[in-house]
Amino acid sequence: MMKRIYNFILKSSLAAAVAMSTTYSIAGNEDRVGSAGASELLINPWARSLAFADAGVASVRGLEASYTNIAGLAFTGKTEIKFNSTLWLGNSGVKINSAGIAQRISDADVITVGMTAFSFGEIDITQVDLPEGGIGTFKPSYIQINVGYARAFSNSIYGGINVKLVSEYISNASAIGVAIDAGIQYVTGEKDQFKFGIALKNIGPKMKFKGDGFSYQVNYSNTGVLATLEQKGAGFEMPSCLYIGAAYDAIFNESNKLTVAAAFQANSFSYDNYRLGLNYAFRAKKVGFNVAAGYVFEKGIFKADSRANALTGFTAGASIDVLWGKEKEIKDKSGFGIEYAMRLSNPFGIVHTFGVTFDIR
Repeated sequence: MMKRIYNFILKSSLAAAVAMSTTYSIAGNEDRVGSAGASELLINPWARSLAFADAGVASVRGLEASYTNIAGLAFTGKTEIKFNSTLWLGNSGVKINSAGIAQRISDADVITVGMTAFSFGEIDITQVDLPEGGIGTFKPSYIQINVGYARAFSNSIYGGINVKLVSEYISNASAIGVAIDAGIQYVTGEKDQFKFGIALKNIGPKMKFKGDGFSYQVNYSNTGVLATLEQKGAGFEMPSCLYIGAAYDAIFNESNKLTVAAAFQANSFSYDNYRLGLNYAFRAKKVGFNVAAGYVFEKGIFKADSRANALTGFTAGASIDVLWGKEKEIKDKSGFGIEYAMRLSNPFGIVHTFGVTFDIR
């Protein structure tokens, strides 16, 4: 029975990918740019995959796959725990904190639970007759909670699905939505050095703001009779997108590996992206080290007057892991890691992401 369920999930994901690839042939439509909501779903909170420019659709592994391609979650060792914090757009005052845990539950199955919270600081409350504020402040809050599942269907095929609860809150209105990600990875080659991946992200129904902020009092024909009227907010769609990518591992020896990856991201409500990433990994008996860099290209990114994105494309980062364990293979050792990533923006400052990882094999 369970085997039938797994096969159904895999076949459904493949069918959805084919259908969505046809739909996304008109992605990047300039008339739709910026018209979606919940754009925070397009921000990667994890440092290691971010340093790689999110190009690892085919090669991402472990808990960070919950953002890039949930299928990569199937490569988790035993338990992985991550905490990351981002200073968004330099001195903008926006902070992003994320935490997650991935747990292997069988030889083939892995589950994950994670949360990402956006903090915008205090903002002055304003009204039509008080445009300068002075009547208090409020703190907007964006929160994402995700629950994911991935499975190794064979030695070559891996798939997964991720369900996200999205909450956006201001002082007098809020919106709640649900989005689904699905992904597949295919690995081949004598040393599994060739990788291919496809992922659908942020597929879900429209969101809509509701609350007291849509209500106001009116005086009927100056009769002195006051009534409360409530306006209806317009719904907005999720920033759905399709990722297709490939990666190759140049394996020099057991301790040294260079991964080259490329990915195409077709967006429904923004320009399409082309992503390139390089990651060099060194592993020894007691230490592991990664250094990565990447670039995200989209229409108009080289010209300030035509660029539709504050991010200018370049990403980079590094991580260091302390390894331990009696396993003979370095890749099977547990570790504790510290990671950092940055991405450039203009006219704002650099985006910095810091984090720690506990990886138990």
